[in-house]
Amino acid sequence: MLKDVRYPMGADTNGRVAKMFGVYDEETGLALRGTFIISPDRKLMNADVNYYNMGRNINEILRKLKANLYLAENTFEGCPAKWAEKGDKTLTPSAALVGKVHEELTK
Repeated sequence: MLKDVRYPMGADTNGRVAKMFGVYDEETGLALRGTFIISPDRKLMNADVNYYNMGRNINEILRKLKANLYLAENTFEGCPAKWAEKGDKTLTPSAALVGKVHEELTK
């Protein structure tokens, strides 16, 4: 029950935040399900928007958060889709890598 929640919760009762992030549906007056990762310097690092009935996966959100933290310190690397934590294989993006990501990851 909500009465047992032990951390601050907020509500966007007027849709202001949903409109700011572009997830407000004027027709229904509802917000799409949006998850946004914003860096401490206020840069949007990741945005996922799902329709109302599409669930979100907290493990994938945490993976993306970890990847963004890692990439903030390792700016010349790229984290592939299966990257989960520091020490996992990364890529160095380049024109030579185009179309060869799978081969590079299976070396």
